[in-house]
Amino acid sequence: MDQGHSTDTAQADAAGLDWMGGQPGALPRPRPRVVGDAPVPLPDYLKSTYSWAYLNPVSRAVFDQSLIVSTILWGNANKLIRAALQEIEPGQDVLQTACVYGNFSERLARHIGPDGHLDVIDVAPIQVRHTRRKLKHLPQARVRLADAADPGPQRYDAICCFFLIHEVPPDYKRRIVTALLDRVKPGGKVVFVDYHKPVRHHPLRPVMRGVFALLEPFATEIWRSEIRDFAPARPEFTWSKGLYFGGLYQKVVARRTD
Repeated sequence: MDQGHSTDTAQADAAGLDWMGGQPGALPRPRPRVVGDAPVPLPDYLKSTYSWAYLNPVSRAVFDQSLIVSTILWGNANKLIRAALQEIEPGQDVLQTACVYGNFSERLARHIGPDGHLDVIDVAPIQVRHTRRKLKHLPQARVRLADAADPGPQRYDAICCFFLIHEVPPDYKRRIVTALLDRVKPGGKVVFVDYHKPVRHHPLRPVMRGVFALLEPFATEIWRSEIRDFAPARPEFTWSKGLYFGGLYQKVVARRTD
């Protein structure tokens, strides 16, 4: 796999503008177009466990369809996307912690509107290139190569982590949650939408256990642990959790109070 920044990436970058922060109250102004990314090592778990899903162009083409995403989530994709968007306000600076198949990123960018800024990151160059092409018509969106465990120094009004935590090993879960709490501004929030252990007699409970055993080896830990427990206790955060579809999915919101 080509891990560099190829010609099609530069072309995709040239199709849209980024933003550059200014003085408070100043109008947004264009930021120089991104023409390259600093290399980021691909995590071992991604190469060994998820290369078929995220590093393969054929799989990317198959899975990156809203109907497929809805099917994978048992018809709950729209409900879960709406739940995430409810926590984010138009005009905010928002970080999305990984590229997402389907139309989630586009809906998030449109939700924050032209006065907001969406920063989408991913550790896989193939996903960054593809998402740049998907969002090139939305100048409020930028897509860059970065690891969610080290997203960079910028701080955000809101951070959305949509179905990422269940995919990463335990040490990465802790690193990601801790890093995201560090990157949210006072008064902001980190929004996690992910799997959750369903009620005991949920008809899909054994099915999902089998899916996790076969394809998602790090997911069952999210059935045993609270997302808030993946980071050290932080008194400046208050946490809330809502469950969906018989408890199979959760939305966890960490609000920073100061």
